[in-house]
Amino acid sequence: MPVAASTPAPAIVPPAGPAALIGTVPGIGTVPAATDAAALATPAGAAVTAPPVPGPGFVLPGPTGLGTAALSLSRRAAAPELPEPPAPVAPEAPVVGRPIPGLYFHPVAEPDPVRVDEVSRRIKAWALDEVQLFPEDWEGEFDGFSVGRYMVACHPDAPTVEHLMIATRLMVAENAVDDCYCEDHGGSPIGLGGRLLLAHTALDPLHTTTEYQPLWEESLHADAPRRAYRSAMEYFVARSTPSQADRYRHDMARLHMGYLAEAAWAETDHMPEVWEYLAMRQFNNFRPCPTITDTVGGYELPADLHAQPAMQRVLALAGNATTIVNDLYSYMKELDSPGTHLNLPVVISDREGVSDREGYLKAVEVHNDLMRDFEAEAAALAAACPVPTVQRFLRGVAVWVDGNHYWHQTNTYRYSLPDFW
Repeated sequence: MPVAASTPAPAIVPPAGPAALIGTVPGIGTVPAATDAAALATPAGAAVTAPPVPGPGFVLPGPTGLGTAALSLSRRAAAPELPEPPAPVAPEAPVVGRPIPGLYFHPVAEPDPVRVDEVSRRIKAWALDEVQLFPEDWEGEFDGFSVGRYMVACHPDAPTVEHLMIATRLMVAENAVDDCYCEDHGGSPIGLGGRLLLAHTALDPLHTTTEYQPLWEESLHADAPRRAYRSAMEYFVARSTPSQADRYRHDMARLHMGYLAEAAWAETDHMPEVWEYLAMRQFNNFRPCPTITDTVGGYELPADLHAQPAMQRVLALAGNATTIVNDLYSYMKELDSPGTHLNLPVVISDREGVSDREGYLKAVEVHNDLMRDFEAEAAALAAACPVPTVQRFLRGVAVWVDGNHYWHQTNTYRYSLPDFW
């Protein structure tokens, strides 16, 4: 709904007592109420307690659907125990970065600094030594991305640092493709389809004749994005099941289709309708990241449970909400880029004939509606399907959503907020 320019962003104050919870479900734990900026003003040294992480477990593929006898917990008896993740470290100072006033989100504990340092060290070594990802003058941007802190915040249940590295390599590779093919570092909408298709074969390999197979294999080393995709996918496949790898390939095909829609609009100078933009962003979004939460956690959500329409709706809403968070926090950064960079505030302002401020504040409300829908649908699915892997997977997606907001809020190297309040 439109927000009047003279109206300040309202505070989101959670109600007291049990009504403040979106739900308590077996195997997931209590999900805390959303918090506004004022509620985050905790004294220095105060710990922010993360929701409990469900017990680990690995369920092999094979159930035939929700609620069937094939989901008997007795099948988990021989499953290997996974170590508990380290306890969150209480922050020594208030979290840096200002959250967007009026935005609906959950605070998270500061990510484990030991893990952050180790992931940061390993990912830089991989980027420089294994895939030659960037030239020396891009090093500051790579460090400023703070991908180690990002992934540790999003995957607190990862049993080892190597599990965290699965997600970290893929995240860096995805951003390399976006930057080098689409945006900041030489990207262009012209010819994007061909570049993306060839890069996608690093994830979903070409199967051809012996004459042409070596030429394709050589092409995977032709540029930094393909080198990164190839290497990150090799590490991922080594730790994932075939169905998890195929799930990821499917989600990446969705992502690449979204890139192509945005590129087509750029080539024709088309300003999409708001609903058209939201449709594009359902594909060009973060979905491939939270949907690997089970691989990073060391277990598997069986393929038929992942494919359930209720689960697919939860994942779509989670991806959509997290992507609008990116639109909101990167708003100022994108204003400084050449030409018109599409994001939800810009599209709303243009298509609905409102001021920049009104467009931005309405985009906040769109995000908030998506978040509430995500939480409601996740709680309903958790209640309808009390299967341990479903519970843990839903919790992992919710934690990823929270960690994604944390990273955007605290990454002051990349993001700053507009003066709309």
